[in-house]
Amino acid sequence: MGKSKTAKESLAVMTNLVLPNETNQLNNMFGGELLARMDRISAISAKMHSGSLQVVTASVNHVSFSQPIPLGSTVKLESKVTRAFKTSMEVYVDVFVYNYEQECYMKTNDAIYTFVALDENNKPVEVPDLVPETELEIERFDAALRRKQLSLVLAKRMKPSEAHELKALFTDSEN
Repeated sequence: MGKSKTAKESLAVMTNLVLPNETNQLNNMFGGELLARMDRISAISAKMHSGSLQVVTASVNHVSFSQPIPLGSTVKLESKVTRAFKTSMEVYVDVFVYNYEQECYMKTNDAIYTFVALDENNKPVEVPDLVPETELEIERFDAALRRKQLSLVLAKRMKPSEAHELKALFTDSEN
């Protein structure tokens, strides 16, 4: 495992147009098309953070399709690793559409993926720790541990009583 890395070291950006063969009958981007783009860009971030040529999607933890993305739109996806665990990494993807009238990007969707880094024998390998720097990176870093604990509890790989980060959300520390 290498030295710790920052989230910005894993930043990946992808900008594309939405073409006719990528849209549904409402002339909006297919959700599956957006999911594929998010999976590809988050894999790039996971590779950049881990230094591994091979990473696999372990789970898609969250996807929001908040706004439709119309045919002809300029879409920008940005992804960064938000937290690294022993062999896995959480990657957050933000999706933006360029508003030509206001001359700015507007956020439309987001997703959270988990990737595992693999060696040449397809065995999990340790990944560098992540050091968050900005307020948003710290917020996402802290939330990643809660999401991981929830996932482990739901999979019955962790007892609810051991999920201390989750318990802190629901208990009053003043009493």
